[in-house]
Amino acid sequence: MMAAACARTLSKVARLVLDTPTCRLTNTAALVPRISMRCQGRAYGTGGAGFRSRTLLAAPVRGSGRVPGCAFLLGGGFGLYQTVKLALQRHLAEEKSNAPELGTDLKLTLYQYKTCPFCSKVRAFLDCHGLPYEIVEVNPVMRQEIKWSTYRKVPILMVNGTLQLNDSSVIISVLKTYLVSREKTISEILNCYPEMKAKNDSGKDVIEFGNKYWVMVQDTDADRLYPGKDTRKEEIKWRKWADEWLVHLISPNVYRTPTEALASFDYIVREGKFGTFEGFFAKYFGAAAMWIISKRLKNRHHLQDDVRQDLYKAVNDWVSAIGKNKTFMGGDQPNLADLAVFGVLRVMEGLQAFDDMMEHTKVKNWYRRMQKATQRES
Repeated sequence: MMAAACARTLSKVARLVLDTPTCRLTNTAALVPRISMRCQGRAYGTGGAGFRSRTLLAAPVRGSGRVPGCAFLLGGGFGLYQTVKLALQRHLAEEKSNAPELGTDLKLTLYQYKTCPFCSKVRAFLDCHGLPYEIVEVNPVMRQEIKWSTYRKVPILMVNGTLQLNDSSVIISVLKTYLVSREKTISEILNCYPEMKAKNDSGKDVIEFGNKYWVMVQDTDADRLYPGKDTRKEEIKWRKWADEWLVHLISPNVYRTPTEALASFDYIVREGKFGTFEGFFAKYFGAAAMWIISKRLKNRHHLQDDVRQDLYKAVNDWVSAIGKNKTFMGGDQPNLADLAVFGVLRVMEGLQAFDDMMEHTKVKNWYRRMQKATQRES
């Protein structure tokens, strides 16, 4: 985010210097199948006198004339039962095959910066849950792609073209609530996360959201979603940790030296949506600016002189919290904390900081499992 703001400032200066023109863009009830059952005009064991007389001649023992009739009745009844059972199974199978998959009734559009850790969190959630979505890459300088929005940050997720979800943690909590319990619409669920105005540490007005780390489900769904005693508490704790601590270790590490800063901005420009001049100034001047800013960030967050050590400790603390007997923090499947931590760390892939982290911490096995769990189907 800070890199994007830096790129915007530098690119505006570049346009003034080069006198390049500015861009202008034109504007639940269960379905019970009704099965019609018609007998074939043939009655078993209820034939006419001729049929009964032949049976009696073959078996003159008293009362035995009823035995073949009962046998035919039982056989016919069993056959009818199997026919109805098969028809019902076929009908249910057709209903299941025709039913939409969970979440595919949603048309999702994600407005993002690809290299933003908060946007990466949302993508990790969507991919892990198999939710199809479209991506709109936002130009971090002009931001014309979100000029229609009063909320000027990313990620923004549009649902069915009309409902706007802001803030990565809110987006994830709202969608998870919807997927677990279909009792309410997404619009109704969103009311559980009220928008509030607050001030940050610098005294600047910011927008915050209440309850954003909570999945709002009924007790029965909560027991299924969080089977362990403290699993819900742990998920919330580590989701907050990813947003309030881990994310602040990224910039000081990827802009640690001038060389790393240049490599980071080369990656940002390559993966982002920049114009030719914007990209040039963002890469070289942005890298220099962020190298300087990273020193301020180190002091603000009270990091060690070697910021790598803070990154290593944070990642190893996370791995220790998972424990040796679990595949993920969520057990056999990733929970929202797994996805948040993975989303933040993933933005360093391809950079020196990421390679160092994989080599000097115990995170590698968990990280590889998360890559598989969030692999997006093509």
